Amino acid sequence: MMLWLRSALFLLWFVLVTTILSLIFLPVLVLPRAWAVWLARVWSRATFWGLKMFAGIDFEIRGIPARGPVLVAAKHMSMWDTLALYLALDAPAIVLKRELLRIPFYGWFLWKSTAIAIDRAAGARALRRMSSAAKKVLAEGRPILIFPEGTRKKPGAMPDYKPGVAGLYGMLGVACVPVALNSGLYWTGFLKRPGTIVLEFLEPIAPGLKRDVFMTLLEHRIESATSALLP
Repeated sequence: MMLWLRSALFLLWFVLVTTILSLIFLPVLVLPRAWAVWLARVWSRATFWGLKMFAGIDFEIRGIPARGPVLVAAKHMSMWDTLALYLALDAPAIVLKRELLRIPFYGWFLWKSTAIAIDRAAGARALRRMSSAAKKVLAEGRPILIFPEGTRKKPGAMPDYKPGVAGLYGMLGVACVPVALNSGLYWTGFLKRPGTIVLEFLEPIAPGLKRDVFMTLLEHRIESATSALLP
């Protein structure tokens, strides 16, 4: 009962904060991108404050957060991951499904903060567009964040890494920083279980590896480190 109540209080806080910030800062959509980045950070911090106060969830960052023009490939278990990585990284551009940009307010702010949208039905053409947008982000000295499995996975679920991350890695010619985490143990849909989420930046993978070698190494590093964070 207490778990349900604390989860409900956090949800109320999250909806309230999201609604208020979206309405008050709607003019940000016509201002320079830096304003949208600032707003995203404020929203993330407010969300994490509510998580700690109402749901008893804190977090810990291990390793050195990626900086500069690199590709960051992270495990994905919950919405928490996107918020935390946006705070930990330096104004990253996030590779995401194009459909998310159609969500009122949320999608608009994603677009303004330079999300890289991908249309999965477009195949190779989508990868070329994604690569072109990504190169512009790297030229600004900013990292690119991608979730290589393309969707959220429950803790312990079989990995399913998509080829898009290898294509992007090959086209961009930059290092890739793998990221492990265990947010799915605590952010489980509506229910928020108290504890400390761990986000761990792993040893970077140098650029220039062959596609199959890169994919094997990326999956091994992320899955091994993630498994070590699970019970």
